[in-house]
Amino acid sequence: MEYQISITTQTERLVTDTKTLPFGKIPTEHMFITEYSNGNWQNARIIPFSNISLSPFAQCFHYGQTAFEGMKAFRMQDGRINIFRPDKHYERFSKSLERMCMPDVPKELFLQALDQLVKLDANWIPEEEDGSLYIRPFMIATEDRIGVKVSDEYLFMIVCSPAFQYYSKPLKVKVETRFVRAAEGGTGFAKCGGNYGAAFYPTQIARENGYDQVIWTDSRHHEFIEESGTMNLMFYKDNVLVTPPLSGTILDGVTRDSLLTIAKDAGLTVSERAVSYREIQKALEEGERVEAFGAGTAAVIAPIEILAIGNKQYHCYIEEDAMMYGLQRELYKIRKGIVPSTYNWNYIV
Repeated sequence: MEYQISITTQTERLVTDTKTLPFGKIPTEHMFITEYSNGNWQNARIIPFSNISLSPFAQCFHYGQTAFEGMKAFRMQDGRINIFRPDKHYERFSKSLERMCMPDVPKELFLQALDQLVKLDANWIPEEEDGSLYIRPFMIATEDRIGVKVSDEYLFMIVCSPAFQYYSKPLKVKVETRFVRAAEGGTGFAKCGGNYGAAFYPTQIARENGYDQVIWTDSRHHEFIEESGTMNLMFYKDNVLVTPPLSGTILDGVTRDSLLTIAKDAGLTVSERAVSYREIQKALEEGERVEAFGAGTAAVIAPIEILAIGNKQYHCYIEEDAMMYGLQRELYKIRKGIVPSTYNWNYIV
């Protein structure tokens, strides 16, 4: 189905230096917006990036009905523009919306809006090797009513920003065994605002103590590793790539899925299983070579150099020959069209 999306263009801003700016600070010229009311999406349009007006009664301010995605577009080696795995992102977004009692966005509208917006602001995609266009689709409840109920009105929007490496250096992280990010039966698998808001306090405490992030553990035993901040977690030891299995408390990461697929096809042994932090601690104490890294759309691969467990700090392997960098290079080649790919992950605008 083709959706009618009106487009209002404006003169392109001349921003010559985006690499030195913090992640997510500079918007591109345009944004997509559509409203949901009376059971339908309507007035789909691409307009100049601008503020929006909401009633102080808008339910997104009070009851947490928000959901979002994080995606990237890349400039390929031949100059074409590639939105990476929009189908997988749409699938995850739909699951988040369902969990938050929010209306689904028709897939055709989602893809058409992405295509037209990225095409319009394609000049914002950095040429540099580590550059990309970060794409943020999101939905908020907008019904102006103070009352605990599922909203009847929503905004679905897409905004973009030029992006580079999210983490500029290897990370120093702390295993969290007191606070909880998510519990079984909750919203841990959904990409909703409340998950991130609830994570700020323990993460802030960790940062005050010199750490970049925390590693969340399960809510019942505080032993089994789940994820870290904006990333899924992976470990490479004994020639096996290990990562916690997907569950109701772990986000189904698109980068996670991509790396596991690439690893399996490269002949690496992959194990999706429960990972106790004590297992990793034992391996590090015995002098084993252990790679630990985060995987996410913004971070791609974020090497973990220091892993703090209790009062002890352990050094993980981050040298140039680490396996994780090989995975990162293969993913880069696919996104940039440097190597042929049979995965059908690249959506060319």
